[in-house]
Order: sequence, then structure tokens, then C-alpha cells
Amino acid sequence: MTATASTGSDPVTRERLFSGRHLPLVLGVIGLVTLGAFENRAVGTALPTMVREFNALGSFGLANAAPNASYLISLAVAGLWSDRRGPIPTLRTGAIAFTLAQLLVGTAVGMPMIVAGRLLSGFAEGLLDVSLMVLVARALPAVLRPKMFALFAAMWILPSVVGPLLTGLVTEQFGWRWVFLGAVVLLVPSWMLLGPAMRQSLRTPAPERSAEDAAELEAWRAALPWALAASGALFSMTLAGDHLEAHPVICGIAIPVALVVLGLAAVRVMPKGTFVVRRGFPAVVAVRGLGGAAFAGVGAYLPLLLTLQHDFSPSRAGVTLSITGVSWALGSWLQGRDHGIQRVNVLRAGLAFMTAGLLITSLLAWTDATPWIGLVGWTAAGIGMGLSTSSLSVLTLDLSDENNSGRNSSAAQMASTMSIATGLAASGTLLALNSADPQPWVFGAIITAGAVLALLGLCAAGRVRHETTRKDPV
Repeated sequence: MTATASTGSDPVTRERLFSGRHLPLVLGVIGLVTLGAFENRAVGTALPTMVREFNALGSFGLANAAPNASYLISLAVAGLWSDRRGPIPTLRTGAIAFTLAQLLVGTAVGMPMIVAGRLLSGFAEGLLDVSLMVLVARALPAVLRPKMFALFAAMWILPSVVGPLLTGLVTEQFGWRWVFLGAVVLLVPSWMLLGPAMRQSLRTPAPERSAEDAAELEAWRAALPWALAASGALFSMTLAGDHLEAHPVICGIAIPVALVVLGLAAVRVMPKGTFVVRRGFPAVVAVRGLGGAAFAGVGAYLPLLLTLQHDFSPSRAGVTLSITGVSWALGSWLQGRDHGIQRVNVLRAGLAFMTAGLLITSLLAWTDATPWIGLVGWTAAGIGMGLSTSSLSVLTLDLSDENNSGRNSSAAQMASTMSIATGLAASGTLLALNSADPQPWVFGAIITAGAVLALLGLCAAGRVRHETTRKDPV
């Protein structure tokens, strides 16, 4: 269902995101997203110090993989819970889980507590991501949603650019524990700002459910065990990829088995028609999966490529993370502007940018040309990712109603998570098989495969159209 367009005399068009009515919600959501982004970037900076302190380098991969596994199952739970009870109980539980996760890590006396905290952190992230999407859908008119999702991306700029440096300074001057304990303190003002929107949501009567809605809820609940299976497969696949060189036989068996389980689970938890790109919301989910795998699969290996093939220092190679944060936010800001064109065309433009950008990025591997040409391509790919991802978030809510916005939001994010995990497992295996002396063609193949996935997403983008319309929520 596509949202009806607002016209000149419609009062909705005169609403502003930072008006008095919406300001507390916007600031509260911004605060939570920024806090989550800093936590995400902080872990990557502080974790090496943490594992060295506890003499547990072998647990590095486990601590990294833990939140991805719990995130997947929490997405499924959050979608069902938000649609049945509204976004507020899910949001509250997510905030409590986030607080407990930071306290567990910040007061850890050993790696088991850190891994437990990381598992809880991933679970909290899934609950917060979905509940915030549903809250935005219910509290903001459709005309303001593109701008809201542009802000979501913009809130990653500062953490991406400053976060690693700030975390490093706090770790060196005060200790890594304060990185996580400080996050608990920063959660309080964001939560207080969300208060008015949460109270309004609680006063809103629950939407009436048709027999079809009830059947869909039961089907989603029946799919929860498959989401748990996918979570376990994702966790196993990540660990096996990390230890493939040390245990080639065991990990060589574990990876394909996990991929089969992940594939079976994906069929059960994704909307019907996703894998044949059925017109409407299933196409949105399919494109979300293709675009996510294309971009994340390349971004994970760019620092290593720059270090091995172009003699970048670790700090210089980290420029790709800064480029990602800034260019993604720029693309998301561009999609939030009123271009007077259909949302599907903004999506197509983003995927076209991503495809072309990744092809240019592949020059980093295929040629000896100056690396800055390839980084310009990566910038274009980041802009394309911002345009497409934010557009897909808007389309997800436009094609949803009050009864299924939670499930649809979680399905779209689950598709991205599972496709990224599958892509990283495949590329990680390819790299592991050539780890003794990785040749440029290995990285070239990974980046070119990303461009192909982005092109497939571009070809599928036109199928997100749907004839049915609905009214914007008040």
C-alpha cells in the first residue's frame, strides 16, 4: 500500500519535524540512535583491550559474533510483540536490556560476563530498532518519515568519525569500563524526551484486527522457532569462518550446514513471495537483503585490502569507516528532500549509485591505480546506500498499517541481517582458503560480487510498487 500524496492545501504538508508537537519525540529518538551508534563503534575500539586484560584472545570472535545472533531472534520477537501490544512495552524492555548489557560489560570480571553482555546488547538492539520504527509510524505523518530516517543515518556520522577516537581516549585515560557505564547515564535524557510520545501511544486505542490479521500473527508466532534456528546458524557460521584455518575439516562442514539451516529458516520467516520478488512488500524485503549484502560485504574487507595491496597504515585504512558514515548520511539526507518524484525512483537512483560506485571501488583490487579513485567509488556507493536504505524504510511503513508495521519492520531488517551474514560467510571462506598469500583477485571477486548484487537489487526495485493506497496516520 503506497501512502497517498499530500497536496498544497493539506495541513500535513505544513508540519515540521522540529516543531513543538514532534520535537520531544525527534530528540528522544535521535538520542537513542546516537547512543546505539556510539556503543556499536565503541565495542570495536575497546574490545582488543578487554580481551588482552582478561588474557582471552581466543574469545574475541565469540564476543563479536554474540550480538549478531541475539539480534536476529530479537527482531522476530519485537515484530510480533509490537504488533500485538504496541511499541511501548517492546521499547521499555529494549531500554532495560540495553542498560543491563552495559552494566554487565562495564562490571565484568571475566570474558563470560562480557559475552553475556554482548548477547544481551544484540537482543536490546533488535527490540529498540523495531519499536522505534513502529513508534515513528504511529506518531509521525507519512510526509515527515523520510526526514526522520535521514536523521537516523545522520546520527551515525559523529560516532563513525569521533567515536573510535573518543573511545580510545576514555579507554586510555579512565579505563574501558567507563565506555559502557557512561552509556547508561546518557540513556536517561533520551528516555525522558520520549515520554510524551510514549504516553500518547498508550492512550491510542488498539487497532481492530481482521481474521486475516489474526492469522498472520499466528503464522509469525509459529515462525519464531525458525528465527531461533537462524540465530544459531548465524552464530555458528561466524565462529566457523573465524576458525576455518585452524580447524579446516570441522569448520568446513559447519559452514555449509549452517548455510542450509539459515536458508530453510529464511524461507519460513520471510514474507511469502520474497524469493521470487513478488510485487509489493515482498519486493521491498528482497531488495533490502540484496542491497545490504552488497554494501556490507564489500565494506568489511576494504581496510584489509588497503593495508595489504596499497600499504595503508591501520589508521589510514580506517578512512573507509569515516567515508561510510558521512556518505551514507549524505545519501539519506538527499532522499529526505522533497524531489517531487516517486519514492521508487529515489530507490532506483540509490541502487544505481551503489552499483556504479562498487564497480569503481573494485579498481582498488583489479588495478594499481591510485587508491583514491577507488575511495571515490566507495563514497558513491555509500551515497547510494543512504538513498536506498532510507527509502526502503519509508516504503516498509508505507506498505504497512497499525496491525503489521512491527512484523514488516523486523522482516526487512532480518532479511538484511541474514543476507549480510551469508555474504560474509562466503567471502570469509574464500579469503580463508587463500589466507597464506591473498591475491588481488580474491578482493576483486568480493567487490565485483557486491556490484552484481546491487545490480540485481536495481532490477528488482520496480516491483515495490503497489496499487492499493491508505491514509496517513494522524
